[in-house]
Amino acid sequence: MAAAHEEAAAWSEEAARRVWGGAVPLQVHLHDADVTALPPPPPFLTLGPRIGYLPLLIPVIKAHFSNALPPGVDTVWFEYKGLPLKWYVPIGVLFDLLCADPERPWNLIVHFRGYPSEILSPCEGEESVKWSYMNSLKEATFVITGNSKSVMNMSQADQVALWESVMKGNLDGYKNISTRLKLGPFEEDGLIRTASTERQRQQSSDEPESPGSGKPCRVPVRLYVRGVQEDLEDIEDALPVRDWEIVSYINRPFEIRKVEGRSYITLEHALQILLPEFFNSDTQTAGEVESAAGDSDTMNPSRSSQEVEPASASLREADITKKAKVKLVRVQGIELDMDIPFLWVANNLRNPEYYLHICVYVATRKQ
Repeated sequence: MAAAHEEAAAWSEEAARRVWGGAVPLQVHLHDADVTALPPPPPFLTLGPRIGYLPLLIPVIKAHFSNALPPGVDTVWFEYKGLPLKWYVPIGVLFDLLCADPERPWNLIVHFRGYPSEILSPCEGEESVKWSYMNSLKEATFVITGNSKSVMNMSQADQVALWESVMKGNLDGYKNISTRLKLGPFEEDGLIRTASTERQRQQSSDEPESPGSGKPCRVPVRLYVRGVQEDLEDIEDALPVRDWEIVSYINRPFEIRKVEGRSYITLEHALQILLPEFFNSDTQTAGEVESAAGDSDTMNPSRSSQEVEPASASLREADITKKAKVKLVRVQGIELDMDIPFLWVANNLRNPEYYLHICVYVATRKQ
C-alpha cells in the first residue's frame, strides 16, 4: 500500500513539474500603427509560461520595441487574428482555446495605443494580474472548503511569496506556501486530504478512517466552450474566433461523489454533469445534474466583472434537443482521452489558483 502511494506521489510530482514548465512559443509583432521607425523592428520571440499571463511579459516586450514606439503612455494589449486577448486568462488556456490547430510559434500582435475598453476590462499591469489571481484563489478556496479563511488569513509576506513563485514559475516555492492552505488532493471517496490526515492514513493504512478526517468538497472548474462549424471534419479547419460572443466562459464546480456501478469518475462523466446541454441526457438523470452542478455556475456577486461572464447567446441558443456534438477537449495543451479519471486530471493538471481550466470545442447548428 505504501509503495503504491509513493508511486502515485511520484507521478503527481512529475505532472506538476510538467505543468509548471509548460510554455507556448510566442512571436510578438508590433502593430503597424505603433511603428515610428524604419525599418520596422523584427518580431520578438519568447516563451510564454502556460500558467502565466500576457501582461507579465510586457516589460521585456516593451524593451525590445522601445526604439520604435511613439511617445506617450497607454495600456498595452494583445490581439490574435483581430481578437483582443483577455489578459486575466492564462496564456496556455488562450492558446488551447483560440488555436484549433496549434500554431508554433503563436503569432500575436501587441498594441501600445487604442486600448479596446469596450471589450477588455482595465488592466494596470502586474498589480491587476496579481489581484485577479488572488481573487481566483479565494473563489477556488471557497468552492473547495466552503469559506476563504485560509487565503484571507495569509500574511502579507506569504501572499507576496506565493505570487512571486507563480510569476517566476518556482514550483517548490509555491508548494512551500500553498500546502498551508490545505486544499488537496481530491480523492474518489469524496474527501479532501490535509497533510496531517494523509500522514495518519499512510501510517495506519489498515485501520478504518474516522468520520471527519477529511471534508467533502467540490472541484473548482472553469469551462471555455467554443463553437465550431457543425460539418467540420478536421479541427484545424475551424474558423478563427473573431468575437468573444461565440465563447462561453463558465464557472461550474464539480462535486465529488461516488456513482453506483462506477469504479471511478471519468472525464466524460464529469463533463456530462458539468455541461449537460452538450451531452445526451440518457446517460444521467436530471437529479444528478441538479445535485452535482445545481446553481454552481450562477454568478457570485462578490466576483469581479472580468472573472465571470455569462454563456454566450450563440451557444445558449444551440439546438439543445439535437445536442451539440463535442469535437475536442483540451487541458494544459493535452487532448485527453475521455476515459481518464477526472480526479487525476483535477489533481495534476490544475493551475496555481486551484482552478481546473477545460477548453471544449462543440459543433453547433447555425440558427
